Amino acid sequence: MIAPNSARASTLRILGRAGLVALAAISLSACGHKGGRPKADLAASKITTIGVNSYLWRASLEAVTFMGLVQADSAGGVIVTDWYINPNNPNERMKVTVTILDQDLRADALRVAASRQSNANGVWVDAPVQAATVQKLEDVILTRARDLRRQASGVK
Repeated sequence: MIAPNSARASTLRILGRAGLVALAAISLSACGHKGGRPKADLAASKITTIGVNSYLWRASLEAVTFMGLVQADSAGGVIVTDWYINPNNPNERMKVTVTILDQDLRADALRVAASRQSNANGVWVDAPVQAATVQKLEDVILTRARDLRRQASGVK
């Protein structure tokens, strides 16, 4: 036969556990409340969940990833590539730095800088970069960023 005190303690433990489970369920149900929250405009020009405009960031990564990345800081908006040697021209190499300066998708929110070196008798020597090269890369990035924005908004 079970002593009355131990049966009572067992019942209290069961009720206590049930109460804790009920309290946890009530608390967690409040986590899923979505009432009153505004819906995000995914295609807005100002997307800042990573610190800089996400369309410019993604387009920049797509444009230079083939070169190999040394640094990619989404909070600061800086992408630095490694030296890239074009297989068709092994005596030249390029390095690119892309900086995103703003949270809006605008042409002046992007800056591209490039360095070029040529191989002279086994020594890499700095060489000038044509301004058109940097301008072309900026245009590629901006065009792709605009395309990404259009895709996000569903406009074709």
